[in-house]
Parts: sequence; C-alpha cells; structure tokens
Amino acid sequence: MAILQSRETIDVDVTLLTGFGNEESFIREILSWYEPRVPDAVGFALRNRVVLVQAPSGVGIDIALGGLPFEEATVERSTLYEFAPGTSLRTASAEDLIVMKAFASRAKDWVDVEGIAIRQAGKLDWVYVLGHLTPLAELKGEPEILDRLAAMRINAEEKTAGL
Repeated sequence: MAILQSRETIDVDVTLLTGFGNEESFIREILSWYEPRVPDAVGFALRNRVVLVQAPSGVGIDIALGGLPFEEATVERSTLYEFAPGTSLRTASAEDLIVMKAFASRAKDWVDVEGIAIRQAGKLDWVYVLGHLTPLAELKGEPEILDRLAAMRINAEEKTAGL
C-alpha cells in the first residue's frame, strides 16, 4: 500500500508569456490590478522573473514571466480543466509540472514531484521529462537535480508496485 505525502497550498501559480525585453510593462499592468507581496515588486520581478501579488481574498498569486522555449511549450501542451461548472483554467501536464518543480528544487517542490510521480505512476513520459529537465539542470549548474529525480522515480515506482 502506497502512502502519499501531499501538501495543500493556498496559492495560485501562473505563467504569463512575456518574452524578453518588455517585462516591465507587464509587471506594471499586473501591479495596477493586484497588491504586491514584496517590497520593490517591480525590481524583484525583473530580477527573478516572477511577480508576487495577492488577490483581494488574500490568496497569493505567483506570476512567472515566461519566455524560454520550454515555457512556451508548456503553455502549448496545457489543457483545459473544469474546476467548477463554467469555470475552466489551463493546467500544465504532469510531466511539465515535474520539470518545473524539479528545476526549482526546493524541499516543498520535491514533495510535489513525489506526489505527482505516485499519482501518475505508469502514465508519465519520462523521456519527455528528462529531455527537457537535463538542459535546464545543466544551465542552472545543478546536475544533481537529475540524480535526485532518478532516485525519486525509483522510490515512487516501488511505492506503487504493490497496488
């Protein structure tokens, strides 16, 4: 029996394809609609390519400023998911989520990667994941990301083998 460790978040992650060179106009437009969550929100967003804002309800919204070919492909591969009658949003594929979260490589992201690998056991396109994550990990200078993902994949497959 597999035990899935999951985490519940109360935030929204969005990718906005901005390309490179005109990000500030996008950032300022976003900040005209939402409250920033960090001081010097424009500077932070330009340095980190993410706008951290808060919805009127208090929910945090992380808006990644996309421009890499992988980010464009992620948006192209996304599918509509109906969260409630009449409310559909584009969502990333499980494979693209694994690439993004492994690349971020924070402790909470690895918990998410494991959860995705367990829930999607036997359905994931690992060739796609590695084909996109490998150059990103190399660009980041952290090839150990690939080793950690390989170990996590084996662990997830072992947890689901008995189901």
